Amino acid sequence: MLDRLDKEFAFGREALDVRAYRQELLSSNIANADTPGYKARDVDFSTALAGALKPGGDASNKATLKMAHPVSVSASASMSVTSKGHMSGTSTLFASGGSSDDYGKLAYRVPNQPSLDGNTVDLDAERVQFADNALHFEAGMTVLSSQIKSMLSAITSNS
Repeated sequence: MLDRLDKEFAFGREALDVRAYRQELLSSNIANADTPGYKARDVDFSTALAGALKPGGDASNKATLKMAHPVSVSASASMSVTSKGHMSGTSTLFASGGSSDDYGKLAYRVPNQPSLDGNTVDLDAERVQFADNALHFEAGMTVLSSQIKSMLSAITSNS
């Protein structure tokens, strides 16, 4: 039962994790817009999300990230029965996605107009990407919240 709930929310959870990581990269680019020799970095969202959702992950694209991991895996979780209508038994939880440390290789942006000091940050382009990513993150949160609300509504309804 719980593994089905985890699978239901896996896509939204991983998408938000990748968006949050991308937001970190974009804010780092903006913060270093005047740093000589700084190379603007980004990650391809669709490739990173596909890698994060892939069972087992792809070891060739490992990067150390401080992100939330999928639901913890346990050998068995006994369910407590507090009402006659509850199901009894055990459930095994499996992480639904690959490693959350695998968001693909970082790519360096090719500057439209290179600077003399070697900095590749285009501040206007970074701001647009930052705003776009923030809007997508907010939309993802809205979708995930509505999924949780509808799930809670189904659970608590007395039909």
